[in-house]
Amino acid sequence: MAGLYLSLAMLAPAAVDFYFGNPDWQVFAVSSFAVGAICLASAAANRGINAPFSRRLGFLVVNLLWITLSVTGAIPFYLASLGLDMADALFESVSAVTTTGATVISGLDSAPPGLLLWRSLLQWIGGIGIVALGLLVLPYLKVGGFTVFKMESSDTSEKPFARFAVFVRAFFAIYIGLTLTCAILYRVLGMSDFDALNHAMTTMATGGFSTHDASFGAFTSPGLIWTGTVFMAIAGLPFSVLILFAVRGRLDALRDPQIFAYGGILLVLSIVIALSLRLSHDESFGMALTHATFNVVSVVTTTGYASSDYTLWGPLTVAILLVATFLGGCSGSTSGGIKAYRLVIIASSIRSGLMRLIYPNSVRPVRYGSVAVEPDMQRTVFLFVCAYIGIWALGSIALAATGLDIETALSGSITALANVGPGIGPIIGPSGNFSSLGDPAKLILVFLMLLGRLEILVVLVLLLPAFWRE
Repeated sequence: MAGLYLSLAMLAPAAVDFYFGNPDWQVFAVSSFAVGAICLASAAANRGINAPFSRRLGFLVVNLLWITLSVTGAIPFYLASLGLDMADALFESVSAVTTTGATVISGLDSAPPGLLLWRSLLQWIGGIGIVALGLLVLPYLKVGGFTVFKMESSDTSEKPFARFAVFVRAFFAIYIGLTLTCAILYRVLGMSDFDALNHAMTTMATGGFSTHDASFGAFTSPGLIWTGTVFMAIAGLPFSVLILFAVRGRLDALRDPQIFAYGGILLVLSIVIALSLRLSHDESFGMALTHATFNVVSVVTTTGYASSDYTLWGPLTVAILLVATFLGGCSGSTSGGIKAYRLVIIASSIRSGLMRLIYPNSVRPVRYGSVAVEPDMQRTVFLFVCAYIGIWALGSIALAATGLDIETALSGSITALANVGPGIGPIIGPSGNFSSLGDPAKLILVFLMLLGRLEILVVLVLLLPAFWRE
């Protein structure tokens, strides 16, 4: 069904290219027909076959689903007039579907409109899949944890909605409503209709694909920059909490500990960088705070927009934003990274451990707010973080082995794994892109992007021989 939905989505860029007289409309039309026909034939052939669902099947389905979406999304990139090879087309598609935002396409300002819309649509659709994955699938697989879903809802006894259909309708209403509101504000504040629509979709998906090579730096209006900042920050919040607040008026849902951690990180990092920019570049504090907040929110939420080349703001800013690349937004949002709820649990675990060193006989449970975190959840969090750091290190070594300098290798590995987009340095920094990298490096980054988006453990479990044993 996922492929069928993508085939229908291809009709939108086909219509746009046809309207503007771009011959690529035929690529999207043919791709839509071919993919749709294959999906319908496959659905007809498997009609009535219902395999019993299990956790093992769940892991397989999640991996196959994202691979299918990535390969299907790459078809128009490969066949379009830009002349991308297969590695570039797959890289662009995976970057879109995982809402990473890294790109191999130069000359976006003059690129075919249909292709630009397709990039944005893939990210927007990817954002839907990410929220569904984080709130509905990973809890069942015990990776994101059903416990966390209950914590986010401020309800420890049952799901926030008894009926799945109610949850789905509420999510789509909020996601589409926020996207349209963002697009309208972008348009009112100076963007063209086309730019406003594309940037609204990639803002709410925390994807960061832009229609301009300069990214958000193509727009100088402080109003536009602050609008982007606010909507990126909203997209980094847990959608389960947004739904509880919007539909049921549950103000207590906003007391989720990860929201306080997330907001605190954004506030502190923004002020520190703004002060640094004010002192080192003689920038007015208002403009310094505007650009600092935008870029901090963009990196922490793993959106990847850049209002300017922040690597020129000094080593302190570069170091802070590199660390911020690891963090991520809240669980159940469209952002990537380690996620705020894991940081809260780790901080609570460290505090509990230190207190037990002082009072060895005391009972110091690890807490998430007022809720005690189960040992299984604690182990999963620490397993994830250890795997995260290890894969970042291995990815950096693999990229360095392809001939990349250490700055590009280290930042490229984490920006792909965290699904952020731009890295550090002149090659893949905010003012560059990934087009000059060799195919081996691009394929390594493709694997890292998928690993990061699928919460790592969902992919790694398939590499264990025990998974394939009866």
